[in-house]
Amino acid sequence: MAKGLTQGQIAGQEASVAYVSRIEAGQRRPSSKLLEQFAVRLKTTVDDLLLGPNDEQLGEMRLALDYAELSLEYGEGVDAEAQTNRVLAYSGDGGPPCDELHRRALYLHARALETQGRLDDAILDLEHLVGQGGSDLPWVRANIALSRCYREAGDLSKAIEVGQPVLGALAANQMESSDEAVQLVVTMAAAYFERGDLGRAIRLCRTAIATAEEFGSPAARAAAYWNASLMESQRGAVVAAIPLARKALALLGEGQDARNLARLRSALGIMQLRLDPPEIADAEENLKRASRELLSSSASPLDIARNEVALARALYMAGDLSEARDLAHRTYIDTVGLAPLIAADARALEGQAAAGQGDVTHANDAYRDAILILTGVGADRTAAQLWFELAGLLEEVGAADAARDAYRSAAASTGLTARASVATRRK
Repeated sequence: MAKGLTQGQIAGQEASVAYVSRIEAGQRRPSSKLLEQFAVRLKTTVDDLLLGPNDEQLGEMRLALDYAELSLEYGEGVDAEAQTNRVLAYSGDGGPPCDELHRRALYLHARALETQGRLDDAILDLEHLVGQGGSDLPWVRANIALSRCYREAGDLSKAIEVGQPVLGALAANQMESSDEAVQLVVTMAAAYFERGDLGRAIRLCRTAIATAEEFGSPAARAAAYWNASLMESQRGAVVAAIPLARKALALLGEGQDARNLARLRSALGIMQLRLDPPEIADAEENLKRASRELLSSSASPLDIARNEVALARALYMAGDLSEARDLAHRTYIDTVGLAPLIAADARALEGQAAAGQGDVTHANDAYRDAILILTGVGADRTAAQLWFELAGLLEEVGAADAARDAYRSAAASTGLTARASVATRRK
């Protein structure tokens, strides 16, 4: 793999492809003559094939992984993926001294894929990694990343299922007060919140805040404050949410976590738009700054797209309908095949800006597209909110029947169902 050769090219005339495959699987032991021929074709030595990498090669692999981590910090997910691919191709799944490097490379490879928005591929890497077992911090971090990826992919039950046994392992190893424990708790709290279990989510966040205040680092405290802020905001307590977000922003500003600093700045901007009255100018400033910071950090395409929709909304609220419409449209195009909920939100906002310009035909087309997207996604709190907002927009353009259907979809997404009428029960 590292040399870009097929099994057939390595086998040559001296062995079959099936025989090479069995050697790789540990089912056959090649002769010294065959090993020498393999080594020539691979431009390496027999010692290297038998004994694995030497100290110099191990140093090169560690340097490649250091570079991959740096690439992730600056948002270069493609570069990070290339560096980790080199190490994964060389290290394989074998034991010491490659095992530690292989695990680290696989974790960073998954992070690189997550940064690019390739959540399914990242999940496969992380599932393989956590499936190897363990209870050390790298294993815990892999589980946190896996839970987060499941949540981002919309599989909320799986996100929670991954986290529960890890919390038990942390408690068994007396690590329940570690930064990783706090990060796992708030990751699970976010999944509970998205699933509609607000009480459980808020209780978890309060536990995380108490733990972080007593034992945690600034990063752990910031994570706890941040998630508590988001939940207060989503349940309508925006005035209470903003001080928590500002505390988290101040704590993150002390460290080097550029991605989360930008994401939090974006969240603060979104909250400022939800105030009554909204702080439009401050929100726009935060969202524009977050846009620049997200592009130069390890933020995923989803993080960037959410911020762009929020910035388009700030522009709309400020009266800049043309720029808001253009930005919403660009975000819709970028996300329509990647993140349906963000795409639906962007398309509905584009329609709203078009309606504000008097272009009712375009507004109706945009709203129809948003309906089609939402019809294909699952039922959760975010979908319910979008359906509800879309219903109001449809009412404004006189689409009463479509608005009524959207209100029904909003109710269904929260789990509400109609009770049977008296006549139905008698039947």
